[in-house]
Formats: sequence, C-alpha cells, structure tokens
Amino acid sequence: MKTLFKNADILLFENGIYNVIKNAYLAVDGNKISYIGKDEPSDSFDETKDMHGKLLMSGFYNCHNHCPMVLLRGVGSDLPLNEWLFNKVFPIEDKLTAEEIEAGTKLALLEMLAGGTVSFSDMYFEPQVTARAVADSGMKANLTRPVQSFDPNEEPKDSFRIAQSLELYNEWNKAENDRILIDFSIHAEYTCTEKIARAYIEESNKRKGNLHIHLSETVKEHNECKEKYGKTPTEWFNALGAFDSRAFAAHCVTLEDSDMDIILQKGVNVVHNPTSNMKLGSGFARIPKMLDMGINVALGTDGAASNNNLDMLEEIHLASVIHNGYMQDATVMNADTVIKMATKNGALLQGRDDCGELKVGNKADIIAISLDKPHLRPIIDEKALITYSAQSSDVYMTMVDGKVLYENGEYKTLDKEKIYYDIEKAIKKLY
Repeated sequence: MKTLFKNADILLFENGIYNVIKNAYLAVDGNKISYIGKDEPSDSFDETKDMHGKLLMSGFYNCHNHCPMVLLRGVGSDLPLNEWLFNKVFPIEDKLTAEEIEAGTKLALLEMLAGGTVSFSDMYFEPQVTARAVADSGMKANLTRPVQSFDPNEEPKDSFRIAQSLELYNEWNKAENDRILIDFSIHAEYTCTEKIARAYIEESNKRKGNLHIHLSETVKEHNECKEKYGKTPTEWFNALGAFDSRAFAAHCVTLEDSDMDIILQKGVNVVHNPTSNMKLGSGFARIPKMLDMGINVALGTDGAASNNNLDMLEEIHLASVIHNGYMQDATVMNADTVIKMATKNGALLQGRDDCGELKVGNKADIIAISLDKPHLRPIIDEKALITYSAQSSDVYMTMVDGKVLYENGEYKTLDKEKIYYDIEKAIKKLY
C-alpha cells in the first residue's frame, strides 16, 4: 500500500530542534516513510489524502501506563498514594478477571488512538490479554507482567509471576512484525522481596531485557527503603544488577544526586508522569536537571486511576509549565524539549530506533492534528500550539506502520460500541 499526504504542514526534527515545512508532501510505502518534501513525488499511489489545515507529526509514545486501570478511573481520588494504592486500588484489582482486563485494555486503546498515541509501555497482570488486543488494534506496545512478592519465604522457583513473565516473553516478544515487544518488570522495591527481585533480574539480564520499574515515586517510599536496606531505591536496584541490561524507571520524583549519577552512568531511561505526580501529591521530579545531565527522559500518563486520562498532549503541556513555574524560569522546558520527550525519546526508550520522528526510512507512525479550531488560531508557531494549546480531540488521524487506525472520529480496527458494552458489564460486576 502506497499513500501520499499532500498540502500538509509537517513537523520535522532537524539539528536538535523542530521545524515545520508548509504545504508539503509525505509519502508512505508499506510500513515506512518513503518521501518528505515540498515537491510532489512522481510515483503513483494507491491513495492520496489531502491534509490541508492539518499538521503531520510523529505519533506519541506513552512510556508508562497500566491500561486496564481505566476501569478504576476516578476511584480513590484525593488520597495520598499509599492509601490510594493499598486501600482503594488493590482491593478492586483483586476482583479483576481476564474478561474485565480485556474490556479495560480495549477502552484504553480507543482513548490512546483518538489522542495520537501510537505505542505504549504497559505494566499489568494478564498481559496475554493485552497482547491480543494490541495485535488486533494495529498499535505498538512494550508489554510486561510485573513481578511482586510480599512473602519473605517465597522462592523464585515458586513465583507464578516470574513464570508468567517468561511465558509472555517466549510467546509474544517481537510478535506482529515487531509491533509487540516484551519487557520485564518489577513493580517497585517496596512490593518485592530482594530474593525474588534478584532472581528475576538475572532472568531479564540473560535475555538482555528492558526492565520497567517504579522508582522513588514518593518521599515515603524513598526513605523507607533507606531505613530498611541502607540504600536508596536506585542503589538497591543497582546492587541487584537491575541496570546491567536496559532499564527504564517511572516517576523518579525523589532521586538524590548520587541516584542520578547512577542512572546516567548505567544508561537508565526515565519516564516523567507529571499529571499523576501532581494528582497524588508526590512532588516535582527534577526533570530539567536530568535532561541537562544527558539522561534520556520520556513521558507517560500512568494509569487512568491516577491521572485520570491517557492524554499525551496534556502530559506535554504539564511537563513544560509545571517545571517552568517551579523553577521560575520560562526557558527551562521549551516546546522542542517536551515534544521530543513525547516522541523521539519514547521510541528510544522502547528500543524502536526507526521510530519517533518523521524521516525517510522510519516507520510510518504518523498523526495528523487538525488546526481548524478556534484555540489553534492564529497559526504562528505550530510547535507552540502543540505544546500549549492542542487537545487530544484535535487529533484527526493516527497511523501505525503505514496503516490508518483512526481517522476523523472513526476507528478502523476496534469496535467502539462493543467495547462500551463490555465496559458497562465489567463495571456492574466490579462495583
């Protein structure tokens, strides 16, 4: 399938910043971008799409998510993280079956596709259900079965979570023409014994895995780890070999300077979750310092129970303004920085080297944002509009690997009405 987009404004990453070429052409051949330029290509195409009044850019990478938690949207609002998690979230999650998880996952996919997300990193149980939903949807995802252990006597050979994680890796890694990648995951230091964590990390490292963790999300978590082990959570994970292969850490709100040095030295990627951190009162991660150090920082929404949506444009907006306000410096987090965090940096974190920016030879993961809205006029600086003005409802089209999955309110691969029906059924059971 060869597709030509014409009359488009196109956001390109050039020499470290984003620039827009206007009234240009972008061609897709199969699953890759084959041409970008001001002159109309001479090739013949199966389909031509007129993108007048629209901006083409890379799709978004939501690098920390818990898809089925859309089923808990609004649950436990206005509570601190520890109380929210243990008293509100975990009791409901204990009731979830594969049927409810499938419904929640598909609802999350609807939301993400309509908001321009082309790939996400997910941490949840029953991950085969999520994998099948992603396969059917046409999206990309890095999936994990998180490992936890609250029993000090549990042995690695008896951990069903480790077994399920390895089974997921064997069954689904690099499935669907590499759209689905399987990562490894320890939920957090405070939800896993050292014995189980060490054994699982060894399994991940054997496979050169990409380890997905929660790290130093709150002062409480950080300080209790120091009291228990005499180490920060970063030092604890590092001592267990967690960063000897690839790894990425969500939140990182309370990192110490020495923790950041470890993260930089080990090449650990960080996922910033501004909405979740603000809603749960966790605090301000020192993202500007991490970026200045050269740490790769991506963006994520976290689950919808602590956000309460999966809107990456909202994360882009907040990631800029909260740090500028906190630092009292309007230049700390500019549009170039946060757009790159949501696209190119996220693709790098996921191990998708041919994704995350529009250029010839890269995968055709493209979104179109309609600029024909009052809040997006006048069109003076399009990357500023994306950062400070655009809403997820402004996304007109989402394409993944050269296939249009969402366009002008229509889902091409998902049955919205059936998903809504299944969600209502799940909610009646759970609540």
